[in-house]
Amino acid sequence: MAAKERAIPAPMTNPETEPFWEAAKQGKFLLPWCVETNKAFWYPRAVSPFALNGKVEWREASGRGTIYSVSVMKRAPEVYAIAYVTVEEGPTMMTNIVECDFDKVAIGDKVQLTWRPTEDGPPYPVFKPAA
Repeated sequence: MAAKERAIPAPMTNPETEPFWEAAKQGKFLLPWCVETNKAFWYPRAVSPFALNGKVEWREASGRGTIYSVSVMKRAPEVYAIAYVTVEEGPTMMTNIVECDFDKVAIGDKVQLTWRPTEDGPPYPVFKPAA
């Protein structure tokens, strides 16, 4: 019997994160980039953490990454993995690992972005083992 996936509440959006969630509705994974330093960052916000200015643009990201840290939570009937994933573009983001063998998921595993529905909101980015 497969583990039951937990429900994800709809994200709280604001003007700074709205471009990310609007793109998510179309299945696009965008990252904010500092125009001055040409570096991507996470979490979505209007001010670059590198240059401390509002020169930020949204770019579509690859959706590929590597598990930096992972913790598997086994609480019947739910089993889920919370992880930090470093995406190819540079930032590390907190997320969930899905569609995996929870007993074998490990630091250094290659992962690929996928989406999960939320309760009455845009889809939420999670990662699964790369093919």
